[in-house]
Amino acid sequence: MERLKAVLLVGGLGTRLRPLTNERPKSIVPVLNKPVLEHTIAYLKHHGIRDIIITLNYLPEVIEEYFGDGSAFGVKLTYFMEEEPRGTAGAVKNAESYLDGPFFVLNGDVFTDLNLSDMLAYHRKKKATATIALTQVEKPSAYGVVETTDKGKVQRFIEKPPPGTETTNWINAGTYILEREVLSLIPPGCNYMFERGLFPQLVQSGRQVFGYQYKGYWLDMGTPAHYREINRDFMKARISCMLHKNVSSKPIYNKNNSQIHKTAVIIPPVVIDDGCRIGEGVKIIGPVAIGRNSRIGDHAIIEDTIIWEGVTVGTGTRIKGCVISNSTVIPDNEIVENSIITPAQTILLPSAK
Repeated sequence: MERLKAVLLVGGLGTRLRPLTNERPKSIVPVLNKPVLEHTIAYLKHHGIRDIIITLNYLPEVIEEYFGDGSAFGVKLTYFMEEEPRGTAGAVKNAESYLDGPFFVLNGDVFTDLNLSDMLAYHRKKKATATIALTQVEKPSAYGVVETTDKGKVQRFIEKPPPGTETTNWINAGTYILEREVLSLIPPGCNYMFERGLFPQLVQSGRQVFGYQYKGYWLDMGTPAHYREINRDFMKARISCMLHKNVSSKPIYNKNNSQIHKTAVIIPPVVIDDGCRIGEGVKIIGPVAIGRNSRIGDHAIIEDTIIWEGVTVGTGTRIKGCVISNSTVIPDNEIVENSIITPAQTILLPSAK
């Protein structure tokens, strides 16, 4: 792939992931014990994109402190701060001075195995002004659908059509290739969206806007259910993980400096980070991810759960289908299922209602 830049849209409060995002941006929420954004950076690096622009507006100092200039991750990172949310296109407009040619735009919440090199070749072949990655979903009424011709040219965007009225099940997948000329069409200093502003404007003006259809993996991580799903899918090798190689083929992955009692029973896939202690008679039934410096008390049972850093699970406690945030302490002999658990509160997941 030629040397291109990518803009990552990672701003936002992550309201659908609360309370997990009350004190951290959603791009720092861990997936297999690594921040979401680190997975996306590794994905771009895998496809030869090492010059990455990150748009920020919520707790930017947390992201900048972790990633720095990107050199520790083998990339170059440039940050652009939004004093107030500018929308998807408005956020990219802020970085206009840094963009000197065609570039990728990616939604930082989306996980995909889309081949960016193939998408770029398609963009070049079509001589497109903008190329929008499209993916198929079973229930398109929850999304904005994109109508195209047989040759892939975009004809119309329909935002969340009522169930039963959909003309297509191809939706905007949140990955774009744009020629620099489109930046002049984005009004400065205001909230402006690709989906409802720039892309319809490009189509109406007769510019070459194409949809790149692909049928691989695609998941928006923006809800608790989807957050759990992406962790499961990585551990079960439904999508390749650039940060954890062969995670699904090992009984316990990445158990550096962790103490696991000889009587503990661990059924993979299970990821255990550094410095953990797994007590006597513990049973862990994967998929399970356990963050660094966590403690699982004797005879506890953990199943289908994501545990963040510094968590303590009491003796004899049973946990199933949960997400447990940093520094949470769960007492002895508790039974907790299908919940988000933080030090301050426990919330039943919608899927369990």
